[in-house]
Amino acid sequence: MLSVLVYGDSLSWGIVPGERRRLPFEERWPGVMERGLVAGGLQARVIENCLNGRRTVWEDAFKPGRNGLQGIEQVMEINSPLDLVILCLGTNDMQCWYPFNNAWSAGQGVTALVNAMRRAPIEPGMPVAPILIVSPPPTTPRGTMVEKFAGADVRSRGMAEAFRQVAETLGCAFFDAGGVTTVSEVDGVHLGVKEHRELGEGITAVVAGLLKTI
Repeated sequence: MLSVLVYGDSLSWGIVPGERRRLPFEERWPGVMERGLVAGGLQARVIENCLNGRRTVWEDAFKPGRNGLQGIEQVMEINSPLDLVILCLGTNDMQCWYPFNNAWSAGQGVTALVNAMRRAPIEPGMPVAPILIVSPPPTTPRGTMVEKFAGADVRSRGMAEAFRQVAETLGCAFFDAGGVTTVSEVDGVHLGVKEHRELGEGITAVVAGLLKTI
C-alpha cells in the first residue's frame, strides 16, 4: 500500500464556497485523486492533513495553529513511512493581514516548509518522502471573501511561477492547479464540487507517475 500525504488548507479540506459545510471525501480533490490512482492499478491511500486558514509560515491573529510550520515535523513522523507528500498552500498567505506578502514571499514560505519536512525525525531506515509542490488556482475574491482577501488578486500574481522556481531549486516535483481548474465563482477563493473534480482528475496522472518511480 502506497501512502500519500496531502498537507493543505481549506482548498483541500473541502469547505463549501460561501458556506461552512465540508464536502465528503469522495468529492474532495484528494478523494477524487485516490479513486483515480486505484482505478489506474495503484494501491494508494491518501492521508489528509488540511486545516482551514493554514498559511505557509505566518501566524493568524485570531486562530492559533494556522502557521504551517507548527508541528509539520511531527506530522511527517506520525504518518511515516510516506511515499509522497503533496504540499498545497499559499492562498491564505494573501489574506489582508499581510499587505506586503506576494508570490515571492509565499514561495519562501514553501521553501521553509519543504526544509522542515525533510529534517523531520522519522525512524532510521525510513525513506525521506519526495515532495510535490502544488500552486493553488489564482485568487479572485468576491462575495464574503472580498474584505478578508482584499488585494489578493494582485499580490498573488506570479505565484505559480514562484512555486515552480522553488520546486526546481529544491528538487521537488511541481503542479500548477490553475492549469486544470479555477476558483469557485461563488467566493473566488475556494473550490466547488466541479473544481475539486477537475483538480483531482488533473493531478492524478502526475501523482501516479511519481509513485511508479518508487
